Amino acid sequence: MLRLVRLILFMIVVVMLMLPQTSFARGGSGYAVLDGDTGRVLLESNSDARLPIASLTKIWTALVAIENSNLQDEVVISPKAAMAEGSSIYLQAGETVTVETLLYGLMLRSGNDAATALAEHAGGSVEGFVKLMNERAVVSGLTNTVFMNPSGLHHDEHLSSARDTAEMLRIALQNQTFKKIASTVLFRANTENGMLWENKHRLLREGSGVASDIDERQQPVSALKSAKGSAFAGKTGFTKVAGRTLATAFQKDGQTCIVVTLNESDDWNVHRGLANKVWEDYSLETVVKKGKYNVNKKLAIRLEQPIRLQLTSEEKAKVRQVLHVSRKRQEAVLSIFIGDQRIYATPVTVESADR
Repeated sequence: MLRLVRLILFMIVVVMLMLPQTSFARGGSGYAVLDGDTGRVLLESNSDARLPIASLTKIWTALVAIENSNLQDEVVISPKAAMAEGSSIYLQAGETVTVETLLYGLMLRSGNDAATALAEHAGGSVEGFVKLMNERAVVSGLTNTVFMNPSGLHHDEHLSSARDTAEMLRIALQNQTFKKIASTVLFRANTENGMLWENKHRLLREGSGVASDIDERQQPVSALKSAKGSAFAGKTGFTKVAGRTLATAFQKDGQTCIVVTLNESDDWNVHRGLANKVWEDYSLETVVKKGKYNVNKKLAIRLEQPIRLQLTSEEKAKVRQVLHVSRKRQEAVLSIFIGDQRIYATPVTVESADR
């Protein structure tokens, strides 16, 4: 009997070892929640772990493509792009599509063919474009990020972190073209396989996303009729190795936050929960009003805009301001600290003091 049990256990182990190792996500998980305006980390878990991010890669692909091409540039689809592995918007080799349409296909439907076409156009080749992606990442301070392709298909060295990926979305949303595209729920494609593209991001469909170039009366979408959430932009992702990955930008009453989860199976609910926790725990506070402030009898600084930060009630009581002025008194930086931690810094104009 004992021999039979051992034999059965041995056979189970052998079968498990024979299963493809890429059938399940590996490498752990993590999440990060950033203040959408300042980039400060509000909530996190394992946020700096380097993990595969799947199609969240396309956030950066879109931004780099926008920065290195014109929206109305016409792109002739190559056989390589048309045959791209994975999710597709069904581009045909030889057809001509604008950069703008490719960007909508990239962000709404996660088309790997669109990613390849954009890379070939904006970078001269996929390899050239990936170099642009990595250079932009270095300039942006994404220290845990390396790109090996524009689509997010698995590569052992193609990695980022939840914090870096959230920062990618925060930076990209500062570009108004990207923001418009990433906030779109519906788009009518003018490709040869012209289709009505609906954004894959469920929370965006439930939230404040917009329909682009669509008459909603002719193309009703129930999600647009019952908007309840506060998501306004984002991107989905999945590979067998990465698991489910999700990036969402939320807004409520002037507050914004960016939520990224990597390898989280219940990501829709987790994103809702993390955003709600921000709304519950943090409030938007004016730390310094705009205006002119005398530093001493000779020197003053001027803030053109108020400094408003998301703070908990405990943090609000610990806020302090530190001003650093250059030796020549021509430049200055105003920093906001909570205890010994600097959470925000901004250049300020140096002027003569009022007498």
